[in-house]
Amino acid sequence: MVLFVLAFFGGILTILSPCILPVLPFVFARADQPFRKAGLPLLLGMAATFAVIATLTVTGGTWLVRTNQYGRIVALVVFALVGLALLFPSFAEIATRPLVRLGNRLTSSTEAQPRSQVLQALLLGIATGLLWAPCAGPILGLILAGAAISGPSAHTSLLLTAYALGAAASLAAALFAGGRVFAAMKRSLGAEEWVRRALGVAVLLGVVAIAFGLDRGILTRLSLAKTAGLEQSLVDKIHAKQPNRQTTANDDDGTNLIGATAWLNSPPLTLDQLKGKVVLIDFWTYSCINCLRTLPYVEAWAQKYKDSGLVVIGVHTPEFPFEKDQANVEKAVHDLGITYPVAMDNNYAIWNAFFNEYWPADYFIDANGRIRFHHFGEGGYDESEQWIQTLLKERGGQTPLPTGVVAVSGQGVEAPPGTDQEESPETYVGYSRTEHFASPGGLKSDIAANYTLPPQLRLNEWAFSGRWIDREQIAQSLAPGAKIAYRFHARDLHLVLGPAADGKPVHFHVTMDGKPIGENHGADSDVNGAGVITEYRLYQLIRLKAGTGEHTFEIQFDEPEAQAFAFTFG
Repeated sequence: MVLFVLAFFGGILTILSPCILPVLPFVFARADQPFRKAGLPLLLGMAATFAVIATLTVTGGTWLVRTNQYGRIVALVVFALVGLALLFPSFAEIATRPLVRLGNRLTSSTEAQPRSQVLQALLLGIATGLLWAPCAGPILGLILAGAAISGPSAHTSLLLTAYALGAAASLAAALFAGGRVFAAMKRSLGAEEWVRRALGVAVLLGVVAIAFGLDRGILTRLSLAKTAGLEQSLVDKIHAKQPNRQTTANDDDGTNLIGATAWLNSPPLTLDQLKGKVVLIDFWTYSCINCLRTLPYVEAWAQKYKDSGLVVIGVHTPEFPFEKDQANVEKAVHDLGITYPVAMDNNYAIWNAFFNEYWPADYFIDANGRIRFHHFGEGGYDESEQWIQTLLKERGGQTPLPTGVVAVSGQGVEAPPGTDQEESPETYVGYSRTEHFASPGGLKSDIAANYTLPPQLRLNEWAFSGRWIDREQIAQSLAPGAKIAYRFHARDLHLVLGPAADGKPVHFHVTMDGKPIGENHGADSDVNGAGVITEYRLYQLIRLKAGTGEHTFEIQFDEPEAQAFAFTFG
């Protein structure tokens, strides 16, 4: 809702921009006619046309950016032209002249048609929208930039519509106020001109930085590798913990367990059934390294307090398609030693009911059904257990309450993260969310292609070698000897992998800095770097014995059809 309000007010501020000037004569030409029959249809037609054109621009721009590195070059050229247009009004006038001519032509033809007054005004609004479309202020730029990153969507279209309606509202006010507002607008243009030129310089500097790769080093240092440390503090500030929160969790108000696609270790449960118990809801998914490192604590709490009135429920909400397969989840639950009930939330029904946004996320519900505390991400285990004890004491009971906090020693991928701060973020291999891909020629979406490794990888860059097909969430090797390389800074390196589509295992070999990994092997690789993919899950491939460091990782697949999803670090 906040974004929609900001977009609306951003549209209102558009009236202060010089690029609104070509539109104003058409708007004020209808000022002497009834607003309901002339002004309102014009403004609605203008807003709708602008929103449609901007949405189409986002769609085309997103496709362009995601296609390959040539799309990136084209995008940089477009941004450079935008910067020049902001910096030099004469250049902007030349660039938009064809659209102005088109708008004038449409306007003239509209006035000549013997149609009703409302229809004439609507058609004139559409023509005016064509003139206004090149007018992009900072707020609109943010919306379009966000859409280019995340892709076109109904949400983006609604934001653009809110922006357009804001501008239409400001023009409506101008229509009512008449010439005085118009004069005030003209007086404001001097200061805005300097702001516009400053923005033009900033855009051009950004183009230069991106073209020379300067942005990557900066963004790398700002990347957060897991939901801990600084990220956790930011999360806690945005979603402040509320120990005395009075939100009721039950099956009537939406915060519920209804919608699970399957239940493991238990028949279906509801929160109404569990009134009188203290309930811990743990959102997780079995390929998430942060979730896996949290599970030993959750299981220990379930065992320690099961006779004191605590019920632990794991809600398995999948990130990747293979995590929706019940057989895969059942095997993971068995292999991880999870004994408490697990609800499979394939349709995100429970996730959405809790308005959850994180893996892992824990919600602590008291005996009266109120959510009293929540924790997002790893860590905070002692505080979480103290809340369990507090809620159990409030509940009362016949048996003495266990004291102290659990001592957990996770093994393999469940082991706690390193004490040093890693600098490598979770990195997706599928093109919909990936970044820092470094193979020459760029990433090819949804087509088979041959790749080579660059001469050198910079920190957090990754690349393919051999023949691959990269899809939205997954990459698949198409020939023996295919490789993935990654320059990372962390203690542990994990890669979510899957076998061939027909279930055949895929053998692999791992090296680090071009050498055998030796004692730095992970739980799923040996001293020679050898391992085998037999199922869909997270594989720990590197664990540095000397602690956190920066190294170049390579994995080579001996057979084709290996499936790769995402890197995570620890």
